[in-house]
Amino acid sequence: MHCIETICLADGQLKNLAHHNARLNRSRGVLYGSRDQWDLAQLISLPKNTQTGVFKCRVTYGEALEKIEFEPYVVRPIKNLKLIEANNLDYAFKYQNRHELQALYAQRGLADDVLIIKNGFVTDTSYANVAFFDGQHWLTPALPLLAGTRRAQLLQEGAIVEKQIRVQELSNFSRTRIFNSMVDFEISTLFLE
Repeated sequence: MHCIETICLADGQLKNLAHHNARLNRSRGVLYGSRDQWDLAQLISLPKNTQTGVFKCRVTYGEALEKIEFEPYVVRPIKNLKLIEANNLDYAFKYQNRHELQALYAQRGLADDVLIIKNGFVTDTSYANVAFFDGQHWLTPALPLLAGTRRAQLLQEGAIVEKQIRVQELSNFSRTRIFNSMVDFEISTLFLE
């Protein structure tokens, strides 16, 4: 079983490496019993053609580093989400195998993505964390499927606050945002279906 780290490379700079290093090394310790600490800044060599523009840097690893890939990245617009229940889904680590998430995404119908509900609580979309605006604060589910690196950064900065959010509470929020390592928090405001 392999895991991945997806890192935003913007104009030749790898973003949010401290949080990526923390998650990668935590995953390596729990899943593979690794005790040494990797530093992604030391492991990743940037190709010359990545000095301008935005690229997705994907690091695949298991007990050892498997591969590092780069591809140009364009944000796909997300305007609406369909609620999907998945009580048995476990994605606590950023696994390379995303078959279960892809199967949920396939159920989106006319929506752009799905918002996954687990045991009555809001979690994430198929590929990003979420936050909801209550008029004063941006609240992010305290029970995400995957604790993302951008989420960790936003929590540390105080831009979002954790709260357990029941599916029945969604109507209390005026706005929704999705975000991950590749999608900035500020650029996505959307609606629920």
